[in-house]
Amino acid sequence: MRRGAICKCPACGEGSAFAGYLRVTPICAACGTKFDDLHADDAPPYFTIFLVGHIVVPLMLMLERGYAPPIWVHMVLWLPLIMILTLALLRPIKGATLGLLWAHNGPR
Repeated sequence: MRRGAICKCPACGEGSAFAGYLRVTPICAACGTKFDDLHADDAPPYFTIFLVGHIVVPLMLMLERGYAPPIWVHMVLWLPLIMILTLALLRPIKGATLGLLWAHNGPR
C-alpha cells in the first residue's frame, strides 16, 4: 500500500502505477506486473470523501463555534479547500487501494 500511495508499482516500487491522473497503467514498465485485473472502482472516491470530510468538518465546526462568520466566508474558505484536498488525495488513495488489491490477489 505504501508503494501505491506514492503512485509507484506495488510490486517493484520502481515503475509508475498510473498512465494519467487516475488511469492505471496496464503493465508496469519496470517489472512487467499486469494491473488489468485490478479494479479499484468506487473505493478510492469513497475513502477520499471520508478522509476529506474528517479533515474539513471539524475545522468548519471550530470556526463556526468560535467566530460565527457569515455563510459567504464558509463558502470562500471551505469549497476551495475541499477541492484542493480531494484532488491532492484521490490519486495517492487510489494507488494505495491498488497496492492493497495487488497484495490481496498476489503477484502476477
